[in-house]
Amino acid sequence: MTDMNESRHRIIVGVDGSASSARALAWALDYAEELHLAVTAVHAWQYPYAYGSGATIIAASDFGAEARRTLDAAVEKLAAEHPSVPVERCVAEGHPARVLIDRSEGADMLVVGSRGHGAFVGALIGSVSQYCVSHARCPVLVVRDAD
Repeated sequence: MTDMNESRHRIIVGVDGSASSARALAWALDYAEELHLAVTAVHAWQYPYAYGSGATIIAASDFGAEARRTLDAAVEKLAAEHPSVPVERCVAEGHPARVLIDRSEGADMLVVGSRGHGAFVGALIGSVSQYCVSHARCPVLVVRDAD
């Protein structure tokens, strides 16, 4: 784990395996390469709310291991194109928005993707990117779909 004071000159990027998070990671790596910054790719996981009776019991380590595989696959695919950019990988248990906000302390920028649900759905279920824009402790860039 990186000390909060050591996180300067670093871009934090949320990676969840989605196409929008892959675009966010690609943008962060391009930007980091231009400015000689490091990148911390963060994947947060939590138990599903519907998890419980009637479901097959899965150990917490299985959720964490799956999160690690998802993060590793995304980073390995894109970081190979940017060999000069140091990339730290961080898997953390917790709500994605909260984990990203905590990691944003002292960072130069937080980069997240947007799945583009629109204002109505975002108002109903909340949005990680929207929450990060409102609460991050550094500048936030939301990478949107090309559409």
